[in-house]
Amino acid sequence: MSFTQKWPELGWALFQLLLVASFSQAKEPVCIQRGDPDNPQLSRDGDIILGGMFSFHSSWNDRKDTYMQKPLPLQCTSFNSREFRVAQAMLFAIEEINNSTDLLPGVSLGYKMYDTCGSIAQSIKVALALMNGNQIIFTAPEAPCTKPAQVQAIIGETSSSPCMAIATVIGPFYIPMISHLATCACLSDKTKYPSFLRTIPSDYYQSRALAHLVKHFGWTWVGAIRTNDDYGNKGIATFTETAQQLGICLEYSVSFFRTDPYEKIQKIIDIIKASTSKVIIGFLSHFDMDVLLHEFSLNNLTGYQWIGSESWIFDSQTAKMDIHHILDGAIGLYIPKAHVTGLQEFMLNVKLLNSSNNELFTEFWETLFNCKFKELKSTAENPRECTGHEDLTGVENIFTDMSLMPMFNNVYKGVYAVAHALHNILNCNKTCEKNVQLDPFMHILKIYFKTKEGDEVYFDENGDPAAKYDIINWQPRKNGIVEFVTVGLYDASLPPDKQLILQNNSLIWARNSKQVPVSVCSEKCPPGTRKVLQKGRPVCCYDCIRCAEGEISNITDSVTCLRCPPEFWSNERRDTCIKKEAVFLSYEEIMGALLTAASLFGTCMTTGVALIFFKYRTTPIVRANNSELSFLLLFSLTLCFLCSLTFIGQPSEWSCMLRHVAFGITFVLCISCVLGKTMVVLMAFRATRPGSNVQKWFGPTQQRLCVTSFTLIQLIMCIIWLTVSPPFPFKNFKEFKDKITLECALGTSLGYWAVLGYIGLLSVLCFIFAFLARKLPDNFNEAKFITFSMLIFCAVWITFIPAYVSSPGKFSVAVEIFAILASSFGLLICIFFPKCYIILLKPERNTKKNMMGKGAPRSPS
Repeated sequence: MSFTQKWPELGWALFQLLLVASFSQAKEPVCIQRGDPDNPQLSRDGDIILGGMFSFHSSWNDRKDTYMQKPLPLQCTSFNSREFRVAQAMLFAIEEINNSTDLLPGVSLGYKMYDTCGSIAQSIKVALALMNGNQIIFTAPEAPCTKPAQVQAIIGETSSSPCMAIATVIGPFYIPMISHLATCACLSDKTKYPSFLRTIPSDYYQSRALAHLVKHFGWTWVGAIRTNDDYGNKGIATFTETAQQLGICLEYSVSFFRTDPYEKIQKIIDIIKASTSKVIIGFLSHFDMDVLLHEFSLNNLTGYQWIGSESWIFDSQTAKMDIHHILDGAIGLYIPKAHVTGLQEFMLNVKLLNSSNNELFTEFWETLFNCKFKELKSTAENPRECTGHEDLTGVENIFTDMSLMPMFNNVYKGVYAVAHALHNILNCNKTCEKNVQLDPFMHILKIYFKTKEGDEVYFDENGDPAAKYDIINWQPRKNGIVEFVTVGLYDASLPPDKQLILQNNSLIWARNSKQVPVSVCSEKCPPGTRKVLQKGRPVCCYDCIRCAEGEISNITDSVTCLRCPPEFWSNERRDTCIKKEAVFLSYEEIMGALLTAASLFGTCMTTGVALIFFKYRTTPIVRANNSELSFLLLFSLTLCFLCSLTFIGQPSEWSCMLRHVAFGITFVLCISCVLGKTMVVLMAFRATRPGSNVQKWFGPTQQRLCVTSFTLIQLIMCIIWLTVSPPFPFKNFKEFKDKITLECALGTSLGYWAVLGYIGLLSVLCFIFAFLARKLPDNFNEAKFITFSMLIFCAVWITFIPAYVSSPGKFSVAVEIFAILASSFGLLICIFFPKCYIILLKPERNTKKNMMGKGAPRSPS
């Protein structure tokens, strides 16, 4: 340890030596408290002394200290009868214990009660007086000037801020301090206030309960007024934290203390009038509420729904001051109702305290009966003289009002908690061991007992009791009296969803209304909309934006819109997802019916042509270009017309494979036949030239082989396509937002375009051959008609590609069917209609001579 670290210890030792030296020179060593002594307002001797600290006066006169002379004692004003009755509850408990044979038998409890005047400085001074005492002590020169504290426990104070100051001072000495109404959550911190306990729940629970109460009624936009001390500031801080978690916003939060100037009150009034919220959280002491209430009445600040803390919500004096009905319908939390047998009778028998030197009793009596004990003539201010024997039982005033019984019960339980701890320390049975060293603090933390009314009393590790509250509602009656009606319960020990219990049917609201008031910054967003925060404002202020197409919100005040699943779409109100309409080219719709009719019509026409050709199969015009290829071509055209029907109707796995394969094979068969006919015409002319042997290389057998080979190639390509990646039914969600397009996916595009490309290749070859044979010297040159048919065929399929790619959904299928039908009709009309015209209408031209012109080549049979 360094020298600087040792210096405090050395200094303290030197100081003690000087004290010993100075007292050793005195003939009569004396221990005396420095400063002016403080005398208790109420006191009584006993074996064990309990301290009491109460604000018998709620204010004091301002004094201007010059620091040139010793400050004068605090002059207390505004007699507080409520605190006087709290002291009566303590006296009653002590009296009852002293008369008990079961608790502390043979041990008498005394008391010293001091007035703190609501001043923190005075509270600390009183606390030191309770610990040290005021008497002069004579000791021997060698005796230390120390002794145990004169009180074993302190009951009080009422407010949180004085309790914090007192608990800080007496904490190191572990003198128990039990408050009946100090609710600040900060006092649960045992590292700062190790010896503080209370019989009222912490504001941590009250603040959270108030937030849940506000949330229960749907209020999301509230204001707050708080007492500018630890009670109000910390209480509102916890409320704000919980409120934010519950989606509640504070439009304003202002502080006030009863000694603030009038300008501060006027500013608060202006803020309330300018606000849009209709609910006000009043986390105020009853002293501050009384001051504000007077000014609110002068400004006619009515119509607001007040939510009160336990300090004023059950205060009958505040209710009597509210002559302008500012607080009508107020709702808040208070200690559960209680009853202490015999306490009311004890208070009404206050004459027991009457003594000539009891100034507190005198002031109480004069305040209660508006009289004077002094022998003065009666005046308007003092209409009569007090005797001290007036009967309280027939008087209806604030003192005889027992609405504050729950608070009195808290004091009663606090005194009994100390008595039970002392009972355990002194090992009391029938008698108590009085020579035991007293240390009640640790024993108080372990006590558990029930009062005579059945209330359980115990403290948790923080010195707090169980958190239970009654929910109180101010309900004005016809005679102008406000009735405090219990309308619910809050129990923090229950599961979160069962902590708050309310009877909504019995509630009265502001302006004596039975309708729950509304206090929101923005109206609720209905289903089908979402909330969008307003820039620069709290989260409770927002605009309602309609959900986009394909999105819904099915709850009120939704922050987001949910996208519907792929097979669903939002309805018109955007609050429900409805199943999308499945779209495909069906037989029932007009376009599908027309295409079906066209397909069947083409089939019938082809069949009719085939019948005509079969009937006139022996005529020259039928036999001119290989009648076998003509019938095969007609058969393939029939299949082409019929294959278009596979494209109509709901796609299935088999229909998807069939439509593309049937289309590819039938069209190749058709073009192969046309190609064969073209080559027959072309080769027939070549065969007439001298020395040509083309005829033997392109006879009927070679033609069949050619058609079979061309078709077989397409068939092999289709088989490979179906094996590798066949077409399959597919739900297209992207084509239309609100519909599902049922179509056939190609599987692999390469297969489809290979099949289509092969058809195109054969068509081009056919067109080239036909073009070359168009001017052959036949009377009836079929190559001309094939050229026209191939021209139409190629034009149709060339225009098909961009039309197919750009057409949406079922229209692409219709385009493909139209291309199939158009090309099929083109082939049928261009190749066969001229022949049918001659067969049916110009039979005279259907002769071999007419078919063979001069120098014309001979056609094969």
